[in-house]
Amino acid sequence: MTDRETWQWQESGSAWRGVGVYHITLTVPSRELLLGALVVSDDDPSKAHIERTALGNAVVDELYVMCRHYPAIRILQFCLMPDHLHAIIHVRQVMDTSIRAVIRGYWQGVKKHGRAYTLSVASELNSEPTNEGAYPFPVFTERPFIRPLSRRGQLHTMIRYVQMNPQRLATKRLKPGFFRVQKEISVGNRSYDGVGNVGLLMQESYCPVHVRRAMVEKANGGDDKELRDYKNACVLKARQGAVMVSPFISPDEKEVMQVLLKENSPFILLTDNGFRDYYKPTDILFDACAAGRLLILSPWSYDSGKRHISRADCVALNAMAEEICNSLTGEV
Repeated sequence: MTDRETWQWQESGSAWRGVGVYHITLTVPSRELLLGALVVSDDDPSKAHIERTALGNAVVDELYVMCRHYPAIRILQFCLMPDHLHAIIHVRQVMDTSIRAVIRGYWQGVKKHGRAYTLSVASELNSEPTNEGAYPFPVFTERPFIRPLSRRGQLHTMIRYVQMNPQRLATKRLKPGFFRVQKEISVGNRSYDGVGNVGLLMQESYCPVHVRRAMVEKANGGDDKELRDYKNACVLKARQGAVMVSPFISPDEKEVMQVLLKENSPFILLTDNGFRDYYKPTDILFDACAAGRLLILSPWSYDSGKRHISRADCVALNAMAEEICNSLTGEV
């Protein structure tokens, strides 16, 4: 089992008791909408907010109980959604217990509120509460997501991600077609899963973005003209209407993608992992997806254990980008 699939208790010598920042996610079983309701005024995602249920308020109150019990902990940001909770927690000094044990304690505290909720609903229905009755407590599954945030810029990105959760959910509901995982999208002789605007597969012009190693080595040696000319040519083709296609793996390719995003140019992104349930694009790609300017394709199914892209994956995805462009333009 992976870290996401079961509790892992503090082991001697581990780093989970030390100073650090952690992103915590706890999810309601079966994604039941027990904690609140999404409200979107004027069909405007920027006005979206969550109206909490009594159980949702109790879940939030328990966060502050946790902080009082562990003074070393500070909550930097949290967002209660109808079916899950995000929290970014700062551990400011070494604790006697691990962050995992702290979250386990929080889970137990919330469980009491789940039982009270079950009893109250059963009372309203004039029935006996059971584990298969009005709601099978505990409130959250025993599969929390706990991730340390250690890389530069990661905290800022995650805070924004948590803050934007209601707006993103509203956007997905108002534009469901662009965020639904679509299976077996055929391009040439290959099949992909995808998220985004499949209409981008019916345009007139396509061009791959693939910065070759020789260009980078030449630039590192002091002559960057070929590399600069190539990246500029990619941007110019996008401005002329071509849909750019790439896994956008290298820093130079990512730089091209940043320009495409800034200039609202459509593009197709190939990814090395498939799409889990309730998938949504990352912060940088979400708005492009909502606007119909992005299609994300993966030739492979989702693998929860995959963490890093391999060189073989990079080579395969770059070859697929060329293949897609050739197939959609009718070239051999």
